[in-house]
Amino acid sequence: MLSRQAIKKLIPPLILLMVILSVPYPVSAEENSDSTYDIFYFMEIMDIIQENYVYGIKKEDLIKGAIKGLFYNLDPHSQYYTKEEFQELVELTSGNFVGIGVYVTEEKGYVKITDIIEGGPAHRMGMKPGDVILEVDGQDVDGLSMEEVTALIRGEAGTYVKLKIRRNDNVIVYNIRRELVEVNPVEYSFINNNIAYIQIREFNEHTTENLEKALKNIDKKRIKNIIVDLRNNPGGLLVEATGALEFFVPQGPMVHIRYKGGGEETLYSHLKEPKYNLAVLVNEYSASASEIFAGAVQDTGVGKIIGTTTYGKGTVQLMLSLPLGDGMKITVAEYLTPNRRNINQTGIQPDIVVENKGMAEDMQLRKAIEYFNEMENYKG
Repeated sequence: MLSRQAIKKLIPPLILLMVILSVPYPVSAEENSDSTYDIFYFMEIMDIIQENYVYGIKKEDLIKGAIKGLFYNLDPHSQYYTKEEFQELVELTSGNFVGIGVYVTEEKGYVKITDIIEGGPAHRMGMKPGDVILEVDGQDVDGLSMEEVTALIRGEAGTYVKLKIRRNDNVIVYNIRRELVEVNPVEYSFINNNIAYIQIREFNEHTTENLEKALKNIDKKRIKNIIVDLRNNPGGLLVEATGALEFFVPQGPMVHIRYKGGGEETLYSHLKEPKYNLAVLVNEYSASASEIFAGAVQDTGVGKIIGTTTYGKGTVQLMLSLPLGDGMKITVAEYLTPNRRNINQTGIQPDIVVENKGMAEDMQLRKAIEYFNEMENYKG
């Protein structure tokens, strides 16, 4: 252990070293008082890093980091994506990806399948939620993260992946062909003879088409009361949110979009007469396109919003594919509800506030059912 005297002797050289490295230019700050932050200044700093950084770094990696830095002072929804990151973003928003059609999570050190996409390769082979992944193509995945295991499972369409899984006390091996999988974000069921339930998990490219199929089956039972569950729905595509609204809100504005400089665009519904009564469930994780949907339902009076205040993302992003396969997402507009409410950072306030936290029963769903039952009793 160093003595106090030894430490004192070391301090001056250490301070001197810090000073020398923190002044890379011989020119004084006063002489540089007219300099500005520009591309030349950036290039000088990049040269200093490459010449002095102890571990070494490629210029390409520095530039990638610098491009990400361009978005540093923008809003949190504007971002730059590398080629791999942008591919994941495109898959997420489109609802199309190449794989075996499973959702996974990390639990107690293992990667476990939480859900199976109906009709996908894994579903057809008989895989089930709760299966724990032990090996991928002979590689033990113990200790690997969820992202690492997912990357091993992914691959080109038409190729095969071998999975060893544990189901209860049994070990099963599957050899599954990777395919293009379409994610259907719409599920529906019937509460009773008077109420139907539709859950929309996200607004991807397949939302409107699958919602239309669900409504056709609901119409066969002549049900007019529909619970639309948007809880934990992070949003998605604007065109899919407005496409879904066309089934519910009357002729008129669905959303106003305000661009830089004050230019404005209004998207209209062409539905002459709404035929459904809605109860829309929302929570603090209902965002973006979900809030467009909820705001339009609330302003047009075709239903009640039930739950807790939504996330408060009242902006519109443009996704741009760049020449190197990378991409960016940039906020280009704000949106307003039909009554011109700006809900950015405030969210949609429910008509009926119901908390679910700490409850064994789904109190928000229960309230929606009670709302329709009271409506039917009132009519009777």
